[in-house]
Amino acid sequence: MKITIFGTGYVGLVTGTCFAEVGNDVVCMDVDENKIARLNNGEIPIYEPGLEDLVRRNHKAGRLRFTTDPDEAVRHGTFQFIAVGTPPDEDGSADLQYVLAVARTIAERMDEYRVIIDKSTVPVGTADRVREQVQAVLRERGVDVPFDVVSNPEFLKEGAAVDDFMKPDRIIVGTDNPRTTELLRALYGPFNRSHDRLIAMDIRSAELTKYAANAMLATKISFMNELANLAERLGADIEQVRIGIGSDPRIGYHFIYPGAGYGGSCFPKDVQALARTAMQVDYRPELLLAVEEVNRRQKELLFSKIQRFFGDLKGRTFGLWGLAFKPNTDDMREAPSRVLMEALWEAGASVRAFDPEAMNECRRIYGERADLTLCDSPEAVLDGADALVIVTEWQLFRSPDFQAIRKALKQPVIFDGRNLYDPVQMAKAGFRYFAIGRPVVEPQA
Repeated sequence: MKITIFGTGYVGLVTGTCFAEVGNDVVCMDVDENKIARLNNGEIPIYEPGLEDLVRRNHKAGRLRFTTDPDEAVRHGTFQFIAVGTPPDEDGSADLQYVLAVARTIAERMDEYRVIIDKSTVPVGTADRVREQVQAVLRERGVDVPFDVVSNPEFLKEGAAVDDFMKPDRIIVGTDNPRTTELLRALYGPFNRSHDRLIAMDIRSAELTKYAANAMLATKISFMNELANLAERLGADIEQVRIGIGSDPRIGYHFIYPGAGYGGSCFPKDVQALARTAMQVDYRPELLLAVEEVNRRQKELLFSKIQRFFGDLKGRTFGLWGLAFKPNTDDMREAPSRVLMEALWEAGASVRAFDPEAMNECRRIYGERADLTLCDSPEAVLDGADALVIVTEWQLFRSPDFQAIRKALKQPVIFDGRNLYDPVQMAKAGFRYFAIGRPVVEPQA
């Protein structure tokens, strides 16, 4: 099948590449000439396990092409995917200017039937606005070209996006006529072979499903962080509580890990956008607002622990393990590391940091500055640091040489925002160890 993808960001690039991998003819279009040039040269602008090899293989085979030419893009695909960004507006609502701009671009050029598919995460009612935009442009052109608008939200986890697309838990398709449902069923046939994962519903329900899924997961995280803060004050161990409640199959173990707060491009933005949508229909979403507030507060927790322990931070240096908002990505959008570093800098401290994938992204965001040293290894971070702070739970950090850490730090202090280690064992190793929702065990001499 011939497929066009507008947007070569995270969602667009993964979607286009995976469709090409099963034999489709895919054109990815973006207005960013530099990004398209890099993609045509085999350079991948994001880190996602397994994606680079797939892009290069399918591009070489001619099934995956990249262009800045909208005429070529609209002419190519019966299926026109909109996978551009929907950044939060000043009031937290999703900014649809890029989605609607693509709708206009398609409408200005199409001369035969097209299925226009909203892949971007968009508020309920966006498909109606896309349809209105296309109809308005067609009227301006004085032509009558048939088209359908579909909601087909993505459910890709950063760090596992290729597997998520190739082996989906579910494929949500929101349509307003049976013909389009069957077209989408055929399109997704290669990913839907062992059993039927495609769930067809009305368009508005599909749009809400995406926001509901992310809001539910964010709620679980904030709930566990709320419990962790309570456990800390009650002398309980949140990790034991987590195991206790996770054993209940009604709750399960997924997304109940306490930590330094959630980040990334999805949860913060989508919770805010869903809350704003609720406000627009005169409903105050108390739970969503609480989820967001708990997360905002949780991102400040590591700094509070550090400040409580050291007092005046001016002139001190802190080593950070982890910059990305989670492992297996280089994404630092809304990352807890950013809140922590900016607070440390504001307090007059310096930062030494290492991340397996997010170093270049950190340089892009913060540039060169005297109070930030990006190190080439986890060990180098420790040199001259007053304490080690663990912000991202990369596998690389799970079993370090604690004797080497103790020797390198000015004093044996670790602040663990991801609860990687056992407090009793850390005390035996001579560390002052501060985790999230766990008792502090005094170090042994």
